[in-house]
Amino acid sequence: MPRNQEFETRAIHSGQGADPATGATITPVYQTVTFTQDEVGQHKGYEYSRTGNPTRVALEQCLASLEGGRFGFAYGSGMAAIHGTMQLVSAGDHVVVADDLYGGTFRLFSEVLPRFGVRFTSVDATQIEEVAKACEPDTKMIWIESPTNPLLRLIDVAACGEIASRQGARLVVDNTFATPYLQNPLALGAHIVVHSTTKYLGGHSDVIGGAVIVDDEEMANTLQFTRNATGGIPGPWDAWLTLRGTKTLALRMRQHEHNAARVAEFLLERPEVARVYYPGLTDHSGHELAKRQMRGFGGMLALDLAGGEAAALAFCAETQLFSLGESLGGVESLIGYPWTMSHAAFPPEEKRRKGITEATVRLSVGIEHVDDLCADLERALDAAALAE
Repeated sequence: MPRNQEFETRAIHSGQGADPATGATITPVYQTVTFTQDEVGQHKGYEYSRTGNPTRVALEQCLASLEGGRFGFAYGSGMAAIHGTMQLVSAGDHVVVADDLYGGTFRLFSEVLPRFGVRFTSVDATQIEEVAKACEPDTKMIWIESPTNPLLRLIDVAACGEIASRQGARLVVDNTFATPYLQNPLALGAHIVVHSTTKYLGGHSDVIGGAVIVDDEEMANTLQFTRNATGGIPGPWDAWLTLRGTKTLALRMRQHEHNAARVAEFLLERPEVARVYYPGLTDHSGHELAKRQMRGFGGMLALDLAGGEAAALAFCAETQLFSLGESLGGVESLIGYPWTMSHAAFPPEEKRRKGITEATVRLSVGIEHVDDLCADLERALDAAALAE
């Protein structure tokens, strides 16, 4: 599929030609472990589904096209994709990490990988000079999210890419919040893009998965070798569900963003809300950067309740259309409480240092009618006011 075709076209057609065996228009679910060989060493490109499966390959080619890379790798979860990426570093290597990141990533970087000799330094990556200052001779990777989880901070991808290239390191961008529809880090100077496909790419809260996309053949060979060796793959049905989700990504993201912008403006007017975090707001610290490196502002936002912890807990308990639950990026709206949910892995003092408090709430704004969403939040805010 040519790269010059538009996003919506590539989402539906890249990697998804008619099935060569039957002519099926939709990619089949190749629910098989093994593939019959004509003779020893002679096969049709597939031997064993851990190594390669046609359904998974279709998903990988589609995701690579959407991110503007040549090579895509699907994993069994977002964390499996993150762990797979970290197999590009070795014992003794140093990694500079943005300090505002997903709690599961923090847990892997702080409690698991240091046992294997990988060193990490966390910095406020919104301050580019801090990223450069943290680099050492052994720095092999810089890891960022933009926008960040949960406070939607913006990090300059191009500037971080320049630092990584000067250092001889690789810049990794977790692009889960933005999605490839709104941001393509490889085009901005990143070397590796990571996704939790569980979120917007799958889009329907019914399949767990992850992905890594690169444009460098040497990195691709290493990723393929280590994934085959460690086995963190998705099954063909999971790959098929995710591939189906990508077909409507552009449509969904446009509605997610429309609704999130309306919700953010609604929340700004409410006295129960102390602060709203959304890059589309002109007073957001990263608004201008978001305009430069993104094609929109996305469907995620966060807020601080003026009434503190009691108000935040009451707010989370009273929404009806916003389901209280982990995850994000589905067609349905979700509300989360980062203090004890998505960011429970961080020590309390670290959460507060980053700006996450007991009053912080995260919203994944779905594609329901926005008037109904605002009415739902209004009822919950009234309840939060009584709890103050």
